[in-house]
Amino acid sequence: MSDILENLESTIRQRRDADPSASYVASLTGKGRAKMAEKLGEEAVEAVIAAVQDDKAGMTGEAADLVFHLLVLLADMDLSIDDVLAELSRREGLSGLDEKAARKG
Repeated sequence: MSDILENLESTIRQRRDADPSASYVASLTGKGRAKMAEKLGEEAVEAVIAAVQDDKAGMTGEAADLVFHLLVLLADMDLSIDDVLAELSRREGLSGLDEKAARKG
């Protein structure tokens, strides 16, 4: 994992209990998991729009927002990007179609 993601994840975990008036992460955490999930969804939609519009600069910013909000939600669920990377590693070498079919069973 890159140092940037490690540092961001650490910062998010530190700020979860900060003063909500001084920290976006604390403010979002205080609003609950449903709001965090909603924000993640909003950022995903904005990334989709940027992609459809072939807006590379917009996509870069929206992708950063999407990763940030994913890390906030993972922290709230006591998960980390390492958990996600471990799952990706487990799936490595599997056909995406086979992996998806195995989840349905």
